[in-house]
Amino acid sequence: MTQNAPQQKIQFPLFKDFVPPAIRPWIYVFFAIVFQLSDCVYLGSLNAMVGNTPLIREDVMMCGFFALVGVNMPFPLLFRLKFRSNNKAMLTICTVTILVASFVTMITSFMPVLCLFCFIAGFCKLWGTFECMSNIQLWMTPKRDFSVFFPLLYCIVLGDIYLSEVLSNHMAYYYDWHYMQWLMIGLLLIILLILLTTTKVFHIMKMVPLYGVDWLGGVLWAAWILELIYICNYGEYFNWFVSPNIRIAACAAVVTGYFCINRMRHIHHPFISPDSWKYKNLWPMLLLFFLSEIFAATPNVLQNSMTEGLLHFDYLSVSNLSWWMIAGIFLGNAITFLWVNRMHLSYIRLLFIGFTALVVYQIYMYLIISSEANIELLYIPTVLRGMGYTIVFCSLTIYLEEMMPFQHFFHGLFIVGIIRTGLGAAIGSALYSFGMRYSIANNIAHYNGNVDSVLLSARHIPIAEAISRFMQQMQMISIKQLYGWTALVGTGFIILLLFYDTTPVRSTLKRMPYWKVFGRKIKKEVIVKR
Repeated sequence: MTQNAPQQKIQFPLFKDFVPPAIRPWIYVFFAIVFQLSDCVYLGSLNAMVGNTPLIREDVMMCGFFALVGVNMPFPLLFRLKFRSNNKAMLTICTVTILVASFVTMITSFMPVLCLFCFIAGFCKLWGTFECMSNIQLWMTPKRDFSVFFPLLYCIVLGDIYLSEVLSNHMAYYYDWHYMQWLMIGLLLIILLILLTTTKVFHIMKMVPLYGVDWLGGVLWAAWILELIYICNYGEYFNWFVSPNIRIAACAAVVTGYFCINRMRHIHHPFISPDSWKYKNLWPMLLLFFLSEIFAATPNVLQNSMTEGLLHFDYLSVSNLSWWMIAGIFLGNAITFLWVNRMHLSYIRLLFIGFTALVVYQIYMYLIISSEANIELLYIPTVLRGMGYTIVFCSLTIYLEEMMPFQHFFHGLFIVGIIRTGLGAAIGSALYSFGMRYSIANNIAHYNGNVDSVLLSARHIPIAEAISRFMQQMQMISIKQLYGWTALVGTGFIILLLFYDTTPVRSTLKRMPYWKVFGRKIKKEVIVKR
C-alpha cells in the first residue's frame, strides 16, 4: 500500500505513443521552467514600468506581492485539484489562464485588475509546476527521496526568479518592457501546441469532486496576508500610521486575522488544519525562514540604493549580477544535496553554513562600500548570498517534510509560505526602507555642523553640487551603517546556532503513499463530508 523504493520503469501515460520516451520527462521540465518564468509583472522591468505607466514603484511591487501570495495559496488544494481532473486538462487550464493574464497585465494599468490577474497567474503558476514535477518525481528520484527532489526543484524555482529578472531587464533596455510579456506569451503558446498535438487524456483514477473545500477560509487567509503586505509595502510611501490608508489596512488586518484563526479552530475541515501548527519544531523553523528573508531583503533596498542611486551603474550591469546569483543558487543546492543525501550530516550545521554565507555577504558589502567601488567587487558577495539563501531555503524545506506527516506537509508549506513568499520579504524591505530614512536624517543632523565649512572650502564648486555631494555621502554612510548592524545581528545569531541542535537526519527513508492510494483516501474523506 505504500511506496518505498520502486524500481519499475517510469511511465508517462500523458503522451501519445509517437513521443519518444526519453524526451517525455524533459517536456515536463520545459513546462515547469516556463511556468516559473511567468510572472505577468516583472520586477526586472520595474523602472521601465514606472517611467512609462501611471504606476509608482510601490504599485509594481504590490503586483509582485499579489503574484507571490497567489503562488502560496494552492498548497493545501494541490491534491484535491490533482484528483479532480486529468493531467492534460489541468495543464491546459494553467497555460491558458497564465497566457490570458499575461496579455491583460500588458494592456492595462488599472491596479485592481493588475493585482487580480497577477494573483490568478501566481495560483496557476504553482498549480502547473506541481502537475509537471509530481509526474516526473519518480524519474528524478525513484525512491521519492525529497533530499534529492527539492535541490533539483529549487534549481528551477529559485533559478527562474533571477533568470526572469535578467530577461525582463534586457528586454526593457533594448526594446520595450512589453517584450517580456510577448516572450512569455510565445512560450505559453508553444506549451499549448505541445499539449494539443502530443498528449492524450489520462485519468490516474476516478475524479474526486471538490466537495468540502474551505474556499472562504482560503479567501480570508489571502486577504489577511495581503493586508499585512500592503502596510509594509506602502508604509514608507504614506508615512506609516499618519496616513488613514495604513490605519484602515491595519484595522482590516486585525479583523481578518481574527476571522482566519477563529474559522480554522471551529469548522470541521478548515483551509489550514490547526494540527499543522502544533509541531514543536515548526515555530523555530518559521523564525529561521523569517530571518533568512530579512537578510535577503538587504540587496532590494541597500544594494540597489548603492548601485543605482549612488554609483549609477547601468541597468544591464546590475542585472548581470543575477547570473552570479544563479551560480550561487546551483552551488547552494549542490551543497545541500551532498550534505543531506550523501554525507547524512546534521541540519543545524548545514543551516550554520547557510546563515554564515548570508552574514559574510553583509560583512563583505560593509567593507567594499565606497564611491570608487566597481561592479566586479559585487560578484563574490552575490554568489555567497545566492548560496546561503538557497542552503537555508532548501534544507529547511527538506526538514519540514521530515518533521510533518504527509497529510500535513502541504499545509506546512502554506504556513512557511506566509513568511517565505510574502511577509518576510515585505517586512524586511519595510524595515530597511525605514532604517534608511531614519539613518539619513540622523546623519544629516550629526554632520550638519560641518556643512558650512565644507561649502566655504569649496567655493569653486556650485552650492547645489556641493549639497548634492553631501547628501550622497550621507546616503552612503547610512547604507554602510545598516549593513554593519545587519552583520552584527547576524553574527550573534550564527553564534547561537552553534549552541542549538536538532534531531539528525533520518536513517531510513520516509514511506510515501502512491498517488492512487492517497487519492482513494481523499475520496473517502469527501464522501464523509457529503
